[in-house]
Amino acid sequence: MNNKNKNLLLGILFDAIGMISFVIPGIGEFSDIIWAPIAGWLMTRMYKGSMGRAAAVVAFIEELSPGLDFIPSFTLMWCYTYLIKPSKIEDFIHSKR
Repeated sequence: MNNKNKNLLLGILFDAIGMISFVIPGIGEFSDIIWAPIAGWLMTRMYKGSMGRAAAVVAFIEELSPGLDFIPSFTLMWCYTYLIKPSKIEDFIHSKR
């Protein structure tokens, strides 16, 4: 399995873990306190460099903030990394020709 597909599957799994607080009443906010730093750390392992660090901060804040667990931060970072970012680079290269 290539890194792109592996990151997508892991991202979906990690987003699902982050959404557990919506499913299990009473455990929600407590699980977010534990999950937020783990999610931030995992984001830096999956996506290197300044974008990975920025995404880690966003994931950490999103997990700690009440009511924002529905945001799939890992999947959004995957979309940015593999779908949006490459097309921006191609557009920039073609505009310079």
